Amino acid sequence: MARQGWIQAVWGLVAIAVMICPWLTAAPAIALGGPQPALNAPAPEFTLPTNGGDGDLALADYRGQWVVLYFYPADFTSGCTLEAKRFQQDLPQYQARNAQILGVSADDVTSHASFCDAEGLVFPLLSDPDGVVSRAYGSWLTGRSLRHTYLIDPEGMLRQRFLGVRPPIHSAEVLAALDELQGS
Repeated sequence: MARQGWIQAVWGLVAIAVMICPWLTAAPAIALGGPQPALNAPAPEFTLPTNGGDGDLALADYRGQWVVLYFYPADFTSGCTLEAKRFQQDLPQYQARNAQILGVSADDVTSHASFCDAEGLVFPLLSDPDGVVSRAYGSWLTGRSLRHTYLIDPEGMLRQRFLGVRPPIHSAEVLAALDELQGS
């Protein structure tokens, strides 16, 4: 009986919080990492250093292509490695859809280069050590990028977001979303 009363009290507090803080019901406009950029609006522009030794890459460099912009916490961690390997495994399918994969984390370009070498990754990983770009995409928490992905169309418009992704199936989800957005 006491347990049931406690559960009712918690749900009552949740209801009050929702009434007092209407932004709680605005999901997915607000996510764990902060406010999300608007869908069907220009994606936040950025320029970041890459592991490829080619200097900096900018979102604008990929106009005319779809961009799969994925944020991840750290190189060489199990979930991040699995997610990257699935993107690499499916890379020919992304290329067939005119899509470029770009990974972003707070790790430096040296770490990214080692990670790419160790895992056989051939798509760019971008270094965002201060979280400026991660914050612009609502994907930054306590010094790390969160596991979020954004689909940006060839005109630079943000078309879809994936928050709190599951690495084992995420690439398949992104490919399905690309097919839907491209009308395939």
